[in-house]
Amino acid sequence: MPRPFIRHDGPGRRDENGAGDRKRSGETQVGKVCVIIPAAGKGERFGGAEKKAFAKLDGRPLFLRTLEHFIRREDVCQTILAVAPEDLSGTKAMYGPNLAFMGVQVVEGGAQRWQTVSAALKAIKEGTEYIAIHDAARPCVSDEQINAVFTEAMKTGAAILAVPLTGTIKHVAASMVVEKTISRERLYEAQTPQVFRRDILLGAYARLGSTPEEATDDAQVVERSGHPVSIVLSDSTNLKVTTRGDLTLAAAILKARPARTGPRLGAFEEAQW
Repeated sequence: MPRPFIRHDGPGRRDENGAGDRKRSGETQVGKVCVIIPAAGKGERFGGAEKKAFAKLDGRPLFLRTLEHFIRREDVCQTILAVAPEDLSGTKAMYGPNLAFMGVQVVEGGAQRWQTVSAALKAIKEGTEYIAIHDAARPCVSDEQINAVFTEAMKTGAAILAVPLTGTIKHVAASMVVEKTISRERLYEAQTPQVFRRDILLGAYARLGSTPEEATDDAQVVERSGHPVSIVLSDSTNLKVTTRGDLTLAAAILKARPARTGPRLGAFEEAQW
């Protein structure tokens, strides 16, 4: 498996001429990126009858809080929300008009992540040059993090956000006894967005076949195709909501940030949610 290239300059990097300054500082070229939001997971660790993607964060569904980071970007030409088959009709009935108003396309996902992403890839418009895949359960990603990983992907063809592991890592037997302590040197936890040049990602998924080996993220699919994946340093605020307690933490992170300078949802959209 090819080793990743790692950028150490972090998010929000610009050249000396301020290139990339747009309505949101650092945005990439207009109309290049299709964003896929997989929201078909069962979220079994989240608990409760309500699925994680539809749980409320500050009064709005989690998936919407995540979508808000992308729908107003000038470098995003298409946004796709992929939901579980059993949620498709309900999502369209409850949120369909509002999502359509915001230009979000809803598609049916699958039982596993790779099936959900594969279904969304079939809906990508002609002319899209890059594809970004971002977890519906990561509502705290910042504009600076998005800008940085978009920019790196346009240089290398494949880039993801990631954070270095900081804790002490133990390999544990089935009996819950420590077998060994693993060095955390050069170990990183992958995050999203994960961004790829269109031909690279489509080619990698085409090689999967109907019974692929287990892949827990899209970068792993691309790695197996032989293309190196670059890493852009992120931080722990880009958390993935896993349990209900994470909603409280996510709300605190969002509230601690300065008010966004870009356009908010329109009055119609706000009223309808």
